[in-house]
Amino acid sequence: MKLPLTEQERSNLRAARIKMKDTAELELSNLAQALNSPLARAKYIKALAQFQTVPSIGPKIAQSVVDLGYDSFAEIKHETGADLIIRLEKLKGYWEDPCAEDALRCIVHYANHPGSSKSWWDFTAERKRYRQQYGYPADRPSIPWYEKK
Repeated sequence: MKLPLTEQERSNLRAARIKMKDTAELELSNLAQALNSPLARAKYIKALAQFQTVPSIGPKIAQSVVDLGYDSFAEIKHETGADLIIRLEKLKGYWEDPCAEDALRCIVHYANHPGSSKSWWDFTAERKRYRQQYGYPADRPSIPWYEKK
């Protein structure tokens, strides 16, 4: 798990004997106190940590989910990976690697099936079937992720 903690926040967690992996499960007020950070900062860190508890999900896709405005599994559980990737691509201004949609599908699945051991690549066939049937919106950004500036 990778979290964008400051050196002081890392030190504060060590002093409180809290491991980074445990930040996903801490009560928000307890995390804020342990970090010695504002509640909003603790909420951000907890969200990144929580989304990284999903098997195969790393910091980049966790950040993307937070960028979309989600802070918890409860908030994202009624979404779809297909809708999330469209919103993410519009937000970023370029189209993402197709694996990103698989990862978003994985997160939504995990939100609805806590403890699932499925990884993002378990959703590749589902995405391919969906995209073959429905394609992408006409207003999808034209720049691919590997050409972004």
